[in-house]
Amino acid sequence: MLTKFKDITTFIFDVDGVLTDGSVYVNEIGEQTRSFNIKDGYALQLAVKCGYNVCAISGSRSKIAIHRLSSLGIKDIYLGCSVKTETFKAYIHERGISPMNVMYMGDDIPDLEVMKMVGMPVCPADAAEEIKELCEYISPYGGGRGCARDVIEKALKIQGKWMGAEAYSW
Repeated sequence: MLTKFKDITTFIFDVDGVLTDGSVYVNEIGEQTRSFNIKDGYALQLAVKCGYNVCAISGSRSKIAIHRLSSLGIKDIYLGCSVKTETFKAYIHERGISPMNVMYMGDDIPDLEVMKMVGMPVCPADAAEEIKELCEYISPYGGGRGCARDVIEKALKIQGKWMGAEAYSW
């Protein structure tokens, strides 16, 4: 199972329920906010610095997600995607990426079809059962609780890139 981590060149993540715990906080004037894990953030920015393709594809339209992911150096952020397979196909086509080199982390039914198209579908521990059934790896961490760090760290360690010079500049 862990041998598949050696072929990964591209990490694609859903946002709500993967990079967040799925909670939406609403203040008294109706503004919504989310919570992101700092350890996930460290791993995401490190993957970018190490030259991996890092992408978010989400049904959410959260401006907070754009701000957080952009601050980590992620440029490929696709929000408001009602059909994630179309966004995924366009993304890999534009960049010449083989689906077999893609790890996609999703947590719920909207991720199901795109996860069937990648070389390594993975999910957080608290993903929907339908998602868990098709995953190559299930992180022991929940969404927004270190699951992104877990899979990125495994891939980078297996590929010998975890503690390179990039690791020390945050």
